[in-house]
Amino acid sequence: MEDRSVYSTHVPAGNKASLRETGHESHVPSAEVLEAIENVILDVFKSLAQNRAPVLTVARRSDWRNIEDIYYSDILLFGSQSVVDNIINDISCMLRIPRRSLHVLSTTKGFVAGNLSYTEEDGTKVNCTCSATAVTVPSNVQGIKNLISHAKFMLIVEKDATFQRLLDDDFCNKLSPCIMITGRGIPDLNTRLLVRKLWDSFQIPIFTLMDADPHGVEIMCIYKYGSVSMSFEAHHLTVPSIKWLGLLPSDLQRLNIRRDALIPFTKRDQNKLASIQKRPYIACQPTWKKELEIMEASKLKAEIQVLTSLSSDYLSRVYLPNKLQFGGWV
Repeated sequence: MEDRSVYSTHVPAGNKASLRETGHESHVPSAEVLEAIENVILDVFKSLAQNRAPVLTVARRSDWRNIEDIYYSDILLFGSQSVVDNIINDISCMLRIPRRSLHVLSTTKGFVAGNLSYTEEDGTKVNCTCSATAVTVPSNVQGIKNLISHAKFMLIVEKDATFQRLLDDDFCNKLSPCIMITGRGIPDLNTRLLVRKLWDSFQIPIFTLMDADPHGVEIMCIYKYGSVSMSFEAHHLTVPSIKWLGLLPSDLQRLNIRRDALIPFTKRDQNKLASIQKRPYIACQPTWKKELEIMEASKLKAEIQVLTSLSSDYLSRVYLPNKLQFGGWV
């Protein structure tokens, strides 16, 4: 699944496109970036000098085995944002350097809240203390510093509505201090980078709260194993220790959720689940495999909101506290 984000980079003054300069910190030194680009150009010149057609070799980035505002400057040329996404990914893969090393960042859509404070690259101090409003994930995650947190765990929430409900219930402080993050569906690059940076900084448990459906499982796999379109950069963007806290297919049986509150599978759901079950990392996760088999056998799915059929505050008052206290994750 691909990020549907708008990318931006620095261009000379006077250019008609509305673009912005990104931060300067990156994983790869600028000299190495320039050398990678120069090597590609040099190969092209060598081919032309020998009267041969130049060839650009791009590694196959859409391969699961790899995992253990440019668009608006010329809409007619690119046609769609996905074309820009693929071009940027191909260039990054060809040069074997992260996209951010090319000073190309995507817009942010994720939110973070809870026991966390940090300083942005420009010196702005940010306090994510849990309240009714969350903080937007920074656009230059690599540039933030002075991260401070006393959180005992992180909770990645699939949906914005569930994230906001937990904020309203003051979940971050009631049980124990924690950090909550949502990518509001399929996570953008910055949200994934932030999850990894927080893991590197604090080494605390990370749990996911997703819908009990193939789409929710797919999103969770992006955080844990990476997306197929960004598989070549998975080691910078993933946290393999992430745990599946809920909503588990087995929870639906255990909690006696009414059948009429569940949603029948569509053909698309069946195809998505079958695709996930074939991925090599699922074979290494027997407990996940079992949960997916339960989902496959029932051919039913459920949103997190189904827990409100038990009580309006069941999620924050009963479900999550019990799961976290008694180890109800896989």
